[in-house]
Amino acid sequence: MNKKILFLDSNHPMMIGMLRANGFVCDEDYISSKEEVEAKLNEYHGVVIRSRFTLDKTFLDAGKNLQCIGRAGAGMENIYVKYAESIGVKCVHAPEGNRVAVGEHVLGMLLSLMNNFRRADREVRAGIWLREENRGTELTGKTVGIIGYGNMGTAFEKVLQGFDVQVLACDKYKTNFGHDHVIESSMNMIFEEADVVSMHVPLTSETRFMADAAFFKSFRKSIWFLNTSRGKVTETAALVEALKSGKVRGAGLDVLEYETTSFEKLSADELPEAFQYLRSSDNVILSPHVAGWTHESHMKIGTVLAEKITAVLRSHE
Repeated sequence: MNKKILFLDSNHPMMIGMLRANGFVCDEDYISSKEEVEAKLNEYHGVVIRSRFTLDKTFLDAGKNLQCIGRAGAGMENIYVKYAESIGVKCVHAPEGNRVAVGEHVLGMLLSLMNNFRRADREVRAGIWLREENRGTELTGKTVGIIGYGNMGTAFEKVLQGFDVQVLACDKYKTNFGHDHVIESSMNMIFEEADVVSMHVPLTSETRFMADAAFFKSFRKSIWFLNTSRGKVTETAALVEALKSGKVRGAGLDVLEYETTSFEKLSADELPEAFQYLRSSDNVILSPHVAGWTHESHMKIGTVLAEKITAVLRSHE
């Protein structure tokens, strides 16, 4: 019998096409509750998800024949990966698919902040022509600190190679990665030298609210701050205080502390005062968790994940 794969979130149609061409049966269910999915999960050998709900112990135990979970994206925090792999379920993801998109998005946010694009655009549309007030700052000559030097951090460093900048990268879990364009650094070095700081870490117990009040106070210089990783890496209230004090000159946020777990919208709860400050601030650029969300990355994620899932399921034959 052909192995069956259940899609719980929509993806590029190429992905299902590739898997079907490799002999797998692909079913789609974008509506059923988690409990309803669990009730039929034993029929499937593979599951593909983005962030619709958490694949916890209860879910995994229901998949008696499950061999592979594919996460269409980079982060894996909505999957109990250690438990899954302890019961023989391989978990794969596709950070290779959207890393270029993330690197380019971060650069776009940074240049927008440094050149006052948000305010200047609004003013010109209103018939206001202020040149001196919108004088920009050049990226060339600055020191850029990258926190987390995996797929996304390295992609951002790569797009920075077109600029005459010094790149400092800190990654707790990697060593000996420095080269001509990047210096392997400590957090203390980034605190001392950085003009720009970009977060590229997964959300874990170690990184939750990593960017808190103490974090921002540790920088010797005023910085531009960028976060395209996960919203809860940054404590929003602390960031707002740093913006008000001038410790943070500008912030580019593709992710917010207040996102739902599916990343599809902001929480239905009343959004706090800190968010109201962000939305009204000219030195803040916001986007709706789309840094890795390009037409090209959509296709690349599907291709990469289809190849990885195929390899895992074939290995069980």
